[in-house]
Amino acid sequence: MKYSTKLSDTIHILIFIALGDDEQLSSTKIAESIKTNPAYVRQLMATLKNAGIVVNTQGHANAALAKSADKINMYDIYRAVEGDKPLLHLDTDTNPDCGIGINIQFAIGDFYHEIQNMVDEKMKSITLQDIIDRYYFKIKPANKKSRLN
Repeated sequence: MKYSTKLSDTIHILIFIALGDDEQLSSTKIAESIKTNPAYVRQLMATLKNAGIVVNTQGHANAALAKSADKINMYDIYRAVEGDKPLLHLDTDTNPDCGIGINIQFAIGDFYHEIQNMVDEKMKSITLQDIIDRYYFKIKPANKKSRLN
């Protein structure tokens, strides 16, 4: 099973924009960092624009955050790119003639729903600024080490 990387790729794009220092960021340049193709980046950017998270002019490499990084949370980003898709998925292709096969999904579903609610609340509490701050915290040791070499 392939897992979606849309959320992490989208956050990657947003960090690129937030830290871009008014640099002209093309979809090609961003795609190189993500190791994907520019069309995928443009698709995610369009989704972010439709969700009101970024603003840009079509055909120009001038994307900007629509609001400050401390006003954009992970939940909004996730919903922009994944819609109503839950994090955990039930196996709906179980044997309907098996009592466990058919009913276990209902039992698991209750817990999945509970977990989804907890995850949603946690994602609402994590802002893009929190991610930027953590990014800078994580690169500090690398910067110190490279200065010593």
